[in-house]
Amino acid sequence: MKSGNALLSSYGTTIFEVMSRLSEEHGAINLGQGFPDDRGPADVLQTAADALLNGWNQYPSMMGTPDLRQALAAHAGRFYGLDVDWKTETMVTSGATEALTACLLGLINPGDEVVLFQPMYDSYLPIVRLAGGVPRFVSLKAPDWSFSCADLEAAFSPRTKLVLINDPLNPAAKVFDRAELELIAEFVQRHDALAVCDEVYEHIVFDGRRHIPLMTLPGMRDRCLKIGSAGKTFSLTGWKVGYVTAAPHLLQPVAKAHQFLTFTTPPNLQAAVAFGLGKEEGYFTGLAAGLQAKRDRLSAGLASVGFDVLPSAGTYFVAADISRFGFDGDDQAFCRWLVAEAKVAAIPVSAFFVENAPTNVVRFCFSKRDEVLDEAIDRLRKRFVSE
Repeated sequence: MKSGNALLSSYGTTIFEVMSRLSEEHGAINLGQGFPDDRGPADVLQTAADALLNGWNQYPSMMGTPDLRQALAAHAGRFYGLDVDWKTETMVTSGATEALTACLLGLINPGDEVVLFQPMYDSYLPIVRLAGGVPRFVSLKAPDWSFSCADLEAAFSPRTKLVLINDPLNPAAKVFDRAELELIAEFVQRHDALAVCDEVYEHIVFDGRRHIPLMTLPGMRDRCLKIGSAGKTFSLTGWKVGYVTAAPHLLQPVAKAHQFLTFTTPPNLQAAVAFGLGKEEGYFTGLAAGLQAKRDRLSAGLASVGFDVLPSAGTYFVAADISRFGFDGDDQAFCRWLVAEAKVAAIPVSAFFVENAPTNVVRFCFSKRDEVLDEAIDRLRKRFVSE
């Protein structure tokens, strides 16, 4: 019997699914998979419910409802000073992963090179390869996940079509600073390339930082496609509402890919996200402040147990070096051991690399209720401190 797609068949089950299954099997606290465990903002939920019962429940426009697209344009102006035409420069997708897929399928021709920063979210590479792209990697270096001009020189070439950047970065919790973004912009323009910018954690940055979209840098407005996520901004990851903002000549081929993927997104959820994007400034600052407090809570607990906690500038995650435990095995073996022995699930950071992976760093998710984080630390303390 003929087999399925060889490329996709070559990938195993995602590390998130593997660790979640092990977490269930061992009755563990799952700090591996990245989603909040609260209900999200009540007014956004109510808007979705009202729109479901009283609004339009047939196909909305392929590009998204006008109210959400107008809200996206207003959001870009309000937070980043961008002048966005909602009719020609915004599109709604069924989640940020679909937005990413549409961007890559719509822009890459077979043989085009794509620059990827690793560690990277696990869907990036399969989609690039499905589109026929040739990956070129820039390996970020712990503990600050830095890179150099020489690293970009080695990755970019005359065949570079685009660079894919995740900022803030899952899983490393890195927020790119202006100097780093300016260096990336320099290479993008030098090689007449594009940039697909996965910015789903744009409102989850800490310690007084401000997210800087690559699109806002000089010369980058017409070279960038900016991806956002209502799931992250409103702590409603199951809704799968994403969006793309880009110049018309870039959005057009992406929309053609989108029409053959999901085509459209539930209209009641779009109505609720449009409402949410217009919420007062306090909501957005409060989101970051609340998660920063959870970062601090979990980081302090991990350090007290003996983990060497790495900086976390944004996202839902904090990474930790396990070297001081003297564990006989790599990060993947450590995570399997941890879930069985301490009943706490984490994710090995090596799973986010293709090459040159560190084997001594694991990732924890802190977007959980305080009592869940405290119980996880108690379990770790019993396993490590008592030894």
